[in-house]
Amino acid sequence: MMTEQMKKSGTSDEIKPEYEFWLAGLPIPAGKKYSLRMHMKTAEAVYYIEETEISEIRFLTDWERNTIRKAQRTKDLAEAYEESREKGIRFVPWFSREYPACLLQIPDFPYALYVKGRLPDGNARRAAIVGARKCTPYGEKYAIEFGRKLAESGVEVISGLARGVDGMGQRGALMGKGRTFAVLGSGVDICYPREHMGLYVDILDQGGGILSEYPPGTPPLPRNFPPRNRIISGLSDAVLVMEARVKSGSLITADLALEQGRDVYALPGPVNSELSRGCNRLIQQGAGILLSPEMLLDEWNLPVPKPGDGESENKKMLETPENLVYSCLGLYPKDVDRLAKETELSARELISVLVSLELQGYIKELSKNHYIRVK
Repeated sequence: MMTEQMKKSGTSDEIKPEYEFWLAGLPIPAGKKYSLRMHMKTAEAVYYIEETEISEIRFLTDWERNTIRKAQRTKDLAEAYEESREKGIRFVPWFSREYPACLLQIPDFPYALYVKGRLPDGNARRAAIVGARKCTPYGEKYAIEFGRKLAESGVEVISGLARGVDGMGQRGALMGKGRTFAVLGSGVDICYPREHMGLYVDILDQGGGILSEYPPGTPPLPRNFPPRNRIISGLSDAVLVMEARVKSGSLITADLALEQGRDVYALPGPVNSELSRGCNRLIQQGAGILLSPEMLLDEWNLPVPKPGDGESENKKMLETPENLVYSCLGLYPKDVDRLAKETELSARELISVLVSLELQGYIKELSKNHYIRVK
């Protein structure tokens, strides 16, 4: 855990951001980067460390020593740092005032964060919504509902932009006019999965943020995702598991949350559902039970939105053909051909309605002729 004395040790006048950017990008564990910097006092000193001196640092493996030596050949450090800034990516090392204080409380905090948009508000209540990628309609429904209603009450939603529950919870938060933050297992300049580009853009447009401990350009490698889960739980006051198999990444996040002193809640599900067995087991082991967003908000002493306000407003604003098309759309994209079959509208009338709904901000065209509901 970070102490105030350690934090002050990182705020030297000698700090040069291009060297910190270089050190943060080394593919060695975050804790070792931190220990190495504390040993050498500055990232610049690490960059210029002699081979004889690095061989005497006992906490490094031979592979890590070789990795550092190879990285010392990197030129144009300032150019790489500036190129990242020009892409709108902020570099936030652990000693920065902007670095989330809640992350410094976990034992293996990221050495630095790369950020597009904002970072979570340290004064707001924050909840992670996580679960199965191949979720059922049941899991999708409640991920959206919890995301929306929590956001309406000012709770910031943290998740991983993944398919299934993660994306649904974050889309729900946007529907609730709130802020949501995506922690990626790639560089922040790479949207993964690609079909969530619309969600990625909407998160930024609505005042949220995209963040990662991996440098820009890092591909979404499988090995990157388990470590990023500690950041999702570390940024949150509580982790809400909507659907999960007995062995799943969501349960890893739940375990990390408990180790970090965060609360864990789970949505109960049918006893014969594979995707609810992980949640039911968490409840059996003492996790909080998610019965409704209102009950959770009441437990947190937060205001509960009045039910139905948004829906009734939407219905008043939409005329009959628009309401028909709008009701056929959800958070999964539908193409024009499918909408034509479901609504039985003519192609000309359907296109006219889609254009009208998009101009009013009720729907969004994710890709050519594929639409989703956004309100």
